[in-house]
Amino acid sequence: MFLYSIKRTLLMIPILLGITLLSFSIMHLAPGGPAEAQMEFSAKASAEARERLRKLYGADQPVHKQYLTWLTKFVTLDFGDAFADGRKVKDKILERLPITLAINLLSLGLVLLIALPIGIMSATHQYSVLDRFTTIFVFVGYSMPSFWLALLLIYLLGVQWGVLPISGIQSLDVTGLTAWGRLMDKAEHLIMPVFVSAFGGLAGFSRYMRNNMLEVMRQDYVRTARAKGLSENVVIYKHALRNALMPVITILGLSLPGIIGGSVIMETVFGIPGMGQLLYQAVFSRDYNLAMGILVPAAVLTMLGNFLADIGYALADPRVRLR
Repeated sequence: MFLYSIKRTLLMIPILLGITLLSFSIMHLAPGGPAEAQMEFSAKASAEARERLRKLYGADQPVHKQYLTWLTKFVTLDFGDAFADGRKVKDKILERLPITLAINLLSLGLVLLIALPIGIMSATHQYSVLDRFTTIFVFVGYSMPSFWLALLLIYLLGVQWGVLPISGIQSLDVTGLTAWGRLMDKAEHLIMPVFVSAFGGLAGFSRYMRNNMLEVMRQDYVRTARAKGLSENVVIYKHALRNALMPVITILGLSLPGIIGGSVIMETVFGIPGMGQLLYQAVFSRDYNLAMGILVPAAVLTMLGNFLADIGYALADPRVRLR
C-alpha cells in the first residue's frame, strides 16, 4: 500500500507541470491583457502609458519567458502580486479560501449524509413509493439550473418572506452581537448557499448509489450470501455496500475540483467573497497572476481527488494495489 501511494504521488508531478503550462498558454491566447483591461474605459490613455504598464507586468516578454518566470516563483510557492491592487496573490487566496471550503465541505457532507441512505433504500425497495419519489427528485435536480434555484430562493425566502438573508456571509451590524449571535448570523447566511450547492449533488449521488446497489445485488456472491442464511442487513451492508461504493468513490474524488470551479456562479449570485468570485474577477480583469494562483490549487485538488479515489479503490479492493 505504501509503494502504491508513492507511485501515485510521483506521477502527479509531471501532470501538474503540464496543467500549469496548458493553463498559462490558454490564458494568454485570450485577446487583450492586464494593461488593456485596466485602461479599457480610459479614453485619455496613451499608447506610451499602455506600453509602460505592459513592461511593469512583464507582458512585453514572450509567453515562454513569462511562464518560466512564473514557474520559478511557483516552485517557492510565490504566486506574485495581483495586477489590480498590488497585493500578494497568496494573501488574497488565503483570505477567500476558508469561506469557499466551508460552504462546499458542508454541502458535500450534507450530500453524503442524505444521498447514500436514500440510494440504498431505493435499491432495496425497488419500484416502491420511495423509489418513485426519488426518481422524480433526480429528474428535478438534474434539470433545475443552480443559478435559477438560487434566484428563486432569494426571492421567496429573502425578499417575499424575509426569513433568511440574501447576500454576503454576515450582517452589517454583526459587531454588536455576542459570539453566539455572530455564529448564528453566519449560519443563517450559509443556509441558502449550502442548500443550492448540495441540491444537484443530492440527486446525482442518490441515483449513482441506487444503480450501483441494484447491479451489485444481482451478483452471484450476494445470492450465495443469502443462501447461506445470512441476515438481509449483513448481506446488504457488509457484502453488497462495499462493492457498490467503488464508483461512488470515483465520483466523490472528482467532485473536489468543484470546490473552486463550481463556486463561481453560486458566490456571484449570493455575493459571497470566496474563491469563485475572485476567479471571476481575475479572468475578466486579465489578472494572470491571480487567475493562475487560483487555477493551480484547482488542478491540485483535481489530482488530489484522483489520488484519493485510487487510495479508496485500493482500500476497498486489495487487487488494485498489485497494479
